Amino acid sequence: MKVGDNSEFTRTFTAQDLRDYAQLSGHKSAIKSERVPGPLIDVLISYALGEQQPGHGVVYLEQETHYQSGAVIDKPLTAKAEITQLRPDEKLAEFATTCRSADGTVVARGRALVHFGDLAHEDCNLADQKPAGI
Repeated sequence: MKVGDNSEFTRTFTAQDLRDYAQLSGHKSAIKSERVPGPLIDVLISYALGEQQPGHGVVYLEQETHYQSGAVIDKPLTAKAEITQLRPDEKLAEFATTCRSADGTVVARGRALVHFGDLAHEDCNLADQKPAGI
């Protein structure tokens, strides 16, 4: 892992996804909406971090998301997480996070902080990385 590495994940949420979200969360008003709820946008970012980069074994410490425009169902959304700082001595990585609609409109922007101490990836050699303040 190095500063600048990133991962992306694209998904289109459907009316069924909103019904499932309403059932799980208790937010019944989501069923009547055409808008993708913020927590589902956060799930895209979580997937990019937990399944792609850095991957299985990361522990979420913080996620901060600022929603900038509405996302609608049945339109693809792409979440991106890019490493902005590493602290290999503490096994921490900070990411800039964004979510964009298919036309490039920024739907959400933020940051995430993860602990990568349990990663089993061979490509997590950070010996050449200098600690950066988070």
